[in-house]
Amino acid sequence: MKTWFITGASRGFGRLWAEAARKRGDRVAATARSIETLPAPSDDFLPLRLDVTDRAAVQAAVERAATRFGGLDVVVNNAGYGLFGMLEEVTEEQARAQLDTNFFGALWVTQAALPFLRARPGGHLLQVSSIGGLVGFPTLSLYNASKWALEGMSEALAQEVGPLGVRVTIVEPGPYGTDWSGSSAVHTEPIAAYEPIRAARRAGATARAPRDPALTSDVILELVDAEEPPLRLFLGDYPYPIAAGAYQERLRTWDAWRALSTRA
Repeated sequence: MKTWFITGASRGFGRLWAEAARKRGDRVAATARSIETLPAPSDDFLPLRLDVTDRAAVQAAVERAATRFGGLDVVVNNAGYGLFGMLEEVTEEQARAQLDTNFFGALWVTQAALPFLRARPGGHLLQVSSIGGLVGFPTLSLYNASKWALEGMSEALAQEVGPLGVRVTIVEPGPYGTDWSGSSAVHTEPIAAYEPIRAARRAGATARAPRDPALTSDVILELVDAEEPPLRLFLGDYPYPIAAGAYQERLRTWDAWRALSTRA
């Protein structure tokens, strides 16, 4: 039996993974800004109202969950949303809110949870990123920034806590039929000059059918049960060719400009 702490658990991946964990007999502390749609508290379930941008509230929620269940085994930083718009269109308020939730929220949860994960053999931290944490996409510059920051932090963190027995996995989903681009998304005020780029982006997204997010549940359960889980794990078949192509292009560029680089 494992004890989970999952943020953003009212819908999408968070809710599906919480349900899958409970179904197999694990215990779950599930957080959300609004917990009215979550199941009632029970012996194996603790719903917690939480805004992950509130550091003090995060600390209290993690401590409450650990006290209620006698510790934590798996912590999932899933809370987040998409900010859609060109970089020039993004307001300061929108930019700060995106980083506050997607990056700083995960940072506060990670810091609060690490003492409990270190106390448990095989404690596991899952950072829900995106293929957008490896590759930039037009209309998602600030979302990309938040996920690239999460990935850089988590890669360094894995080296810090690995020797202490804590595993870190960055989960990188492709497009799924969650609410990420629906009612939870935020959109900028459009500038007309960017409409051709925006239209091309819409056309590409329309041509790609999102996968059923329920397909990820068994994968996540197998991941947290692995003796040696990976630092990174793609979800779905969409991310791999995108990431592979991006890294090949980066290597080509670095190699093509290597002579100039070495003169510096």
